Amino acid sequence: MLKHIHYKNPNSTEIDKELESIPKCPGTCFFIDIVGSTVIKYTSGLKEWGRKLNNTFNFISFLNDFPDNVVKGIGDEIMLYIPDEQLEKKTTHKDYFSLLQEIYATLDNIKNYPLEDMFLQCKVAIHYCTEVYNITFLEGANDYYGRDIDLAARLTSKARANRIVMSDVFYQKVKEDYESKYSNLQSTAYHKISEKYIEDFKGVPLPTEFRIINV
Repeated sequence: MLKHIHYKNPNSTEIDKELESIPKCPGTCFFIDIVGSTVIKYTSGLKEWGRKLNNTFNFISFLNDFPDNVVKGIGDEIMLYIPDEQLEKKTTHKDYFSLLQEIYATLDNIKNYPLEDMFLQCKVAIHYCTEVYNITFLEGANDYYGRDIDLAARLTSKARANRIVMSDVFYQKVKEDYESKYSNLQSTAYHKISEKYIEDFKGVPLPTEFRIINV
């Protein structure tokens, strides 16, 4: 449940009590970024780049399935956060394997759409989070804070057009779903996941393990 943190007194003792009582909110964090959206604004007018952005956002069906989980947009990048308790209640895309399969299918459809110049390409970063809190410092705005949100944002530096970067933590969730429920399926997004990479990200004290899918 969202908590609005707002104490005008910087020495308030009440804020400590409230912050200590806020539970963690485990779930999956997505960053979806439209590639080339800055360049196109310098090379064309609103009529052209506005249409392509409209088409691209509308074609990301993932956003239509989780409209309440879009936390914020920064430029042409969108952050989604899907708490586990909400994911379990979905009738479709209700596990981690299904989430990956859906976002992969979306990128694949955009990349291979038969008509040219209809869309802009996308890149995606995914992380399964445990160190996250559903808090906001701005009234009326839903948000999530925690070191796992920061790590999810760091993963975007390894993303490229038509690429999904996922933490190994999220991969393990997908693997568990696949082995328990989808092992009869072939040629899925799961089968396209790379071997493990390891990277040191700024501000993160330990190396991060991650994997990629090039769509």
